[in-house]
Amino acid sequence: MASAALKVWRLTYKRGLKRSPAPNRASGFLNEMILSVLDLGRLDYATGLALQKTLVELRHQQRIGNVLLLLEHPPVLTLGRNSSRSNILASDEFLSARGVEIHEINRGGDVTYHGPGQLVGYPIFDLRSFDPRLGAVDYVRKLEEVLIRACGEYGVRTQRIGGRTGVWTSAGGAIQEKKVAALGVHISRGITSHGFALNVTTDLRDFNLIVPCGIVDREVTSLELEIDASVHAMPDLQTVMHTVSRYFGQVFDHQILWLESLEDLLPNPATSPAQDIPLSIPDEVKRLRGEKESHFA
Repeated sequence: MASAALKVWRLTYKRGLKRSPAPNRASGFLNEMILSVLDLGRLDYATGLALQKTLVELRHQQRIGNVLLLLEHPPVLTLGRNSSRSNILASDEFLSARGVEIHEINRGGDVTYHGPGQLVGYPIFDLRSFDPRLGAVDYVRKLEEVLIRACGEYGVRTQRIGGRTGVWTSAGGAIQEKKVAALGVHISRGITSHGFALNVTTDLRDFNLIVPCGIVDREVTSLELEIDASVHAMPDLQTVMHTVSRYFGQVFDHQILWLESLEDLLPNPATSPAQDIPLSIPDEVKRLRGEKESHFA
């Protein structure tokens, strides 16, 4: 599904503003261990970033529960707070000709590539909602565990490497471990944003545009390259998405609730106090859904 340019939105709503009469399924679950999951399809990076900002504010105000956004981006390079511009190897002119955007963002980590065939996940979690409360390191380790288990579902053995975040294939003989999933998160007052990128059928040639995560002595790989086709059929992105969401439920001890649209997630103004925060849904996201309208890496 093609994405269009970001349409900036902001709605200051007042008491009594009318919305769809459909009940808000997420609002009743704020105090329960339920994880709302949304499949946003292919979404341009700027829209995804703005949507995260909206949901983080709503989570700060305890007006939504924990949320997991799953999506795919068009080609884009993101620079974390610890990144060096020198790790982008291609010129701005070359990237522009290829239609590759560059975004400087507030997550931890160095430069990362996102593109078609890569499953991107943005958990909007309140780490204080867990018992016991999760710290930053524990949270990142759990994200890695989710992806390790998901890769194992398809016979791909992966691991952590000390001193390096992300998920890596197991080394064997002269073959070094390779990075199959990158992590980079932002935590503000206990609320998480950004997250992970798992290479499923990603065209790895695009990683030649950068020094991935600033690591020069290891390569990247994908599930497509690592799966033994004689044992496991190659899953499509949608199948991997459901596998990852299932392991999110297991690792974070949440019940998974798939939502059909963002309308099911956003609070109902009829039962919520007036707030001056973004609440409307970007038209771009609506079209994709077929509707009418602490740093760490």
